[in-house]
Amino acid sequence: MITKRIIPCLDVRNGRVVKGVNFEGLSDVSSPVELARYYSENGADELVFYDITASFEERALFTDILREVAGSIFIPLTVGGGINTLEDFDRVLRCGADKVSVNSGAIRNPDLVRQAARRYGNQCVVISADVKRVGGEFRVFAKGGREDTGMEAIGWIRRCVEQGAGEVVLNSIDTDGVKKGFDLEMLRAVCDAVDVPVIASGGAGSIQDFVTLFREIPGVDAGLAASVFHFGEIAIPALKRALRANGITVRIEEDAHDGAD
Repeated sequence: MITKRIIPCLDVRNGRVVKGVNFEGLSDVSSPVELARYYSENGADELVFYDITASFEERALFTDILREVAGSIFIPLTVGGGINTLEDFDRVLRCGADKVSVNSGAIRNPDLVRQAARRYGNQCVVISADVKRVGGEFRVFAKGGREDTGMEAIGWIRRCVEQGAGEVVLNSIDTDGVKKGFDLEMLRAVCDAVDVPVIASGGAGSIQDFVTLFREIPGVDAGLAASVFHFGEIAIPALKRALRANGITVRIEEDAHDGAD
């Protein structure tokens, strides 16, 4: 079985990590640099950094804070927010990102994914899809979940992967911050549609939610969460021990130490 990844997400606004419910009511959490360092040292497999208002405010991503975050961790870093051109990819990668996440920029310019994959490789390009149910259909939203594009989500995600996206982060707006479990129906539809890694985002409220995610949808590669990690409701080492106890393959730091002895 493929090793499942646990990924904390830093939603950054004005240089601070924030968190809300259903993409609304954002409240201050902490310094992104301090949180990033903490997660790097406490079992996270990767880290996602989103400048959540860059697209809405039509500005470039905060590169000074990004450099600090990248310089303070030793795990892969995916960065998104305000990614609209190949120059944006360049800038973020030079700041220390390993992968670049694009959402609104790909909606505005459908060819951006193909161009970026050709220049940097598929493994570098992540399509981040903010999806919500509208009239019985999965719909793609832009600008941090503020704008309904009118596009059907599954087909759009499939096209992005065909263009060269090497990974999908599926953010369910319906379950975001609600803490009642991941959106299994939506995730199953995406996993059935693409053959690249899919990261589940939105809805984690307990360790059991992660167990259910990986048991119910074995095709999901990773679980991403924010507030349950930020506020100490779930400790990543305890989560990984529970996943392993349930027969789910995860990387645990002790494994590396055992191998070194």
